[in-house]
Amino acid sequence: MNLRIGQGFDTHRLVRGRKLMLGGVEIESEFGLDGHSDADVLAHAVASAVLGACGAGDLGTHFPSRDERWRGASGEDLIVEVLRVMKSKAYAIVNLDTTLIAQRPRLGSHREAIQRSLTKILGLAEGQVNLKITSTDELGAIGRGEGIAAMAVVLLEGSS
Repeated sequence: MNLRIGQGFDTHRLVRGRKLMLGGVEIESEFGLDGHSDADVLAHAVASAVLGACGAGDLGTHFPSRDERWRGASGEDLIVEVLRVMKSKAYAIVNLDTTLIAQRPRLGSHREAIQRSLTKILGLAEGQVNLKITSTDELGAIGRGEGIAAMAVVLLEGSS
């Protein structure tokens, strides 16, 4: 077996006037995440983990903020492009484990919808994607409600 592990992390500041996208799901909130794309931290962490497991660099290499074609791009768009890179290297996802870290808004009621969305975007079966949601118990910038972070770990299997 040719197994590869990748890990990803992303964080963005919460601001007024943007929609909040997490794992391809729009969450009703007065605040959204600030960024060049839709700033979907969970999608970005997943894409980063897959790139890492493939040995294919990072998000900044593939989606530089100076490249206008990625302005406003959805997290789903980034994941689809990263999956193309992964498949070109003859890898497939075995499983994905993710964590959203947010003090606000409260996200627990959205966990299943976000997990289903990621499963669908990635073309995986139920049980191959796990999502955990936690807060920082009011510690630091995330605990003050200034932003949201996400982490992801992915296991890939290669055919070579």
